[in-house]
Amino acid sequence: MSVNPSTVMLEGVLDRLEETLTLETDALRNRHLLDFEEISRRKSRSLLELSRAVRTLPGTLEGALLARLARLRATLTANRDLLELHLAAAQEVAAILGEALRAAESDGTYSAALGTRRAAP
Repeated sequence: MSVNPSTVMLEGVLDRLEETLTLETDALRNRHLLDFEEISRRKSRSLLELSRAVRTLPGTLEGALLARLARLRATLTANRDLLELHLAAAQEVAAILGEALRAAESDGTYSAALGTRRAAP
């Protein structure tokens, strides 16, 4: 039984994509600093590679590849769930800060008029 080169190429793409997603997911879970620009670049590149690899696949996929794609789906779901959680937290913090700024401005503490007053001659 020969190995399909398209399947081998797809396996490599899936390895890199899964590695990137796992790196991001672990960093989010453990609250480690992460270069999100680099992660985004790696995910974009993996998406491009994946779309190219899928075009070369045969019409039917073997069981091992289907299982691998199911594992990738689980990895993507875990990553998405953590990203959604962090995004919701960031939105909540932004809302709290926005409300604090509005409250501070409304009591006149940071009024624009204070900065434009001129001293009497």
